[in-house]
Amino acid sequence: MKTNPAFPTPHPEVNAVLDALLPDVQAILGAHFVGLYLHGSLAYGDFNPQTSDIDFLVVTDGNLSLETFSELKEMHARLFTSGRAWSRKLEGAYLPKDDLRRHDPAHAPIPWLGVDGHFAFEGLGSDWIIQRWILRKKGIVVAGSPLKPMIDPVSAADLRGAVRGSLREWWSPPFPSPERFQSGEYRAYAIQTMCRSLYVLEFGRVASKPEAARWAAETFARPWRGLIHAATDWAPGAKSVEFEETARFIGFTLKQAGLPA
Repeated sequence: MKTNPAFPTPHPEVNAVLDALLPDVQAILGAHFVGLYLHGSLAYGDFNPQTSDIDFLVVTDGNLSLETFSELKEMHARLFTSGRAWSRKLEGAYLPKDDLRRHDPAHAPIPWLGVDGHFAFEGLGSDWIIQRWILRKKGIVVAGSPLKPMIDPVSAADLRGAVRGSLREWWSPPFPSPERFQSGEYRAYAIQTMCRSLYVLEFGRVASKPEAARWAAETFARPWRGLIHAATDWAPGAKSVEFEETARFIGFTLKQAGLPA
């Protein structure tokens, strides 16, 4: 089994929480553990300590029992309340190796940890086609087997289809969980997600959110440049983009994707 050095990222506090997570996951899963991996902003090298999450994936050798699920749930609850820096920024999934290879909406729900500490069985939406592309191209191996052989190539057509699917599932009004838009951080996240969606539709590949935002600000300069810059510059305590502006940009993205706004 391949294991990376003790410092898989350039961020000591992130490495510390991963050092706490990994042995607990390995102890609970035992022989069912295949690997622990990072994706998202850490994989792209544009991690922002003020706004980014620690996006992780644990690959297992099959579906987990309810007993194992309960042990993982207790472990994540302990880590969430431990007071350890970044323990409340973990977000990730436990995915069977056979389900990792390609996206299938019929796959059973899997254990999922949200940044709010909620741990439950959740289905994977179209956005996980995008996550597979990122994992295959950019994923960081914290411990375990290499990622690339476990994931089939994801085509440009698949990526564009995934963006349209994700826009339908998560961003078409009426929005799921509309209360999230009360947060300035979430509105900034929504705008950057739209920029990345537009980038994938144009180029058939995935860019980091900051890269996609820079491209979108230049490509769709009027009237969106100021809005995009405000989203990428957002930090706790900063002035937030208003919901109405955010909703208009989401509607613009839906139209660019050929979807009803």
